[in-house]
Amino acid sequence: MTLTSPKREPLADQVIAQLRAQITSGEWPVGSRIPTEVELVEQLGVARNTVREAVRALAHNGLLDIRQGSGTYVLATSELAGVMHRRFADADHDQVIELRLALEAAAARLAATRRTSADLKLLDTALARREDAWTSGDVEDFIQTDAAFHQAVMAAAHNEVISALYADLGEVLRTELRQTVGPVLTENRYVSHTGILAAIREGDPEKASLEASAALTVC
Repeated sequence: MTLTSPKREPLADQVIAQLRAQITSGEWPVGSRIPTEVELVEQLGVARNTVREAVRALAHNGLLDIRQGSGTYVLATSELAGVMHRRFADADHDQVIELRLALEAAAARLAATRRTSADLKLLDTALARREDAWTSGDVEDFIQTDAAFHQAVMAAAHNEVISALYADLGEVLRTELRQTVGPVLTENRYVSHTGILAAIREGDPEKASLEASAALTVC
């Protein structure tokens, strides 16, 4: 095999890598608006066209959502998550609920037998933030904190495949929850998750699974 001189990585690819790192690290969370084009030009020290090319590439891959007149928002944390969102964007609401039911009930069951003291602390914090978000009336904050609680349950299950799959389906599931909750948080749509955490804390897998299922069947 003939060796060739290494080529310098195109500037746009370097910018793409930096922007992707901001997303995957959580520095720019899902749902947040990223800096404006002008701000990115100043921060990165590159031409406007380079920034625009990088943002468009990440939008094409499903990580960013360019909204005319509003800005550019983080849509997913990975290319796979972006693919999941595009693939199931128009999925039937009831079928997405059935998917959540399968994953969340299984994860709660596993978490009840595998959770550590550190897991329980994270779950306590996540549930408290979810409750605070509901009380504040901020719909999007509630969507994000509810998702964070369920992701914490996935982590407590200590099954990397389930946790990664749930994370990649994140925006699909958040979209479903937005439809369920509606534009305004109302009392009749509130679903307590204290039972899920209590069962996990008690180490009761059957009860944890039932509580997770019940939280979805009332949707």
